Amino acid sequence: MTNLRDLTYEELESLVISLGEKKFRAKQIFDWLYKGVASYEEMKNVPASLKEKLSENYYVFGLEIVKKLESKIDKTKKYLFGLYDGNMVETVVMYYKHGITVCISSQVGCAMGCKFCASTIGGLVRSLSAGEIIEQVIFAQKDIGERISNIVMMGIGEPLANFDNVIKFLVNVNDERGLNIGYRHISLSTCGIVPKILELAKHKFPITLSISLHAPDDESRSSIMPVNNTFNISELIEACRKYQKECGRRISFEYAIIKNVNDTINHAQKLSELLKGIMCHINVIPVNNVDENDYEKPDSAKIKRFCDFLESKGITATVRRELGSDINASCGQLRKNNL
Repeated sequence: MTNLRDLTYEELESLVISLGEKKFRAKQIFDWLYKGVASYEEMKNVPASLKEKLSENYYVFGLEIVKKLESKIDKTKKYLFGLYDGNMVETVVMYYKHGITVCISSQVGCAMGCKFCASTIGGLVRSLSAGEIIEQVIFAQKDIGERISNIVMMGIGEPLANFDNVIKFLVNVNDERGLNIGYRHISLSTCGIVPKILELAKHKFPITLSISLHAPDDESRSSIMPVNNTFNISELIEACRKYQKECGRRISFEYAIIKNVNDTINHAQKLSELLKGIMCHINVIPVNNVDENDYEKPDSAKIKRFCDFLESKGITATVRRELGSDINASCGQLRKNNL
């Protein structure tokens, strides 16, 4: 069985025609899917005979809210969504002055093994389908009753390790007949799978590419990110330069700053040299506390010195605003605690 939301509009249209139905039925079904129906029964203007034909090979499922936490500080909402097979993923809704942002997952668990991240504890279970990725946006939006305007693919999983489904998701979420969220309002975060960065560049989506860098040299990076043993920093930065040349978009580099690991002025100096000539922004993220490791965030004064040094070298650096601190909104924590 296939999730009906896995299909693009064109694929749905072809399917409806192949079942002997008029083309306009695809528009009716597509509308229902993106309004957030959880079953065929909710598609009121679709003939029962067509729904029966579709149900033979395609299912419609509504994500179940297993747990929902809401911050009393900043309205951040964190969802643990149950999938059709009993697995669970995390989704976070964040409120900003420029609109509402949803942080979504691309896999159940993660195989990347980054030592500071709770998402990877327990390893990878499976990748999400394109429909399961977009359902996080649909059902979060349905629950809050407000339009989501921005998407960050920074939840559980490595998006580029689920490449084909992520590409289809990007096409579907941008479709004006559905959610109609513009590419420029979407960020995709990767720990640095070099061949897939280059493949993504060929699509020329005007999204923001975010690189989980977290260290400026191979020794430091390999100690916290196993992926660096496969694709080292030199290869990664060269891929970023090629991506930027192809797409013309500023790249965001994520830097989880960790006390006594990657937080010195020497690290900042190496970082400024590494990124010289790249149109970029550095998103400095005070590391989250995870029970399974002893990493700590540096004090705020040290973080400020780190950012000020980068700014002095002409590199824009900002400290990520911490949202949902009272509900443990960092990635992977809620799912881990409910396994």
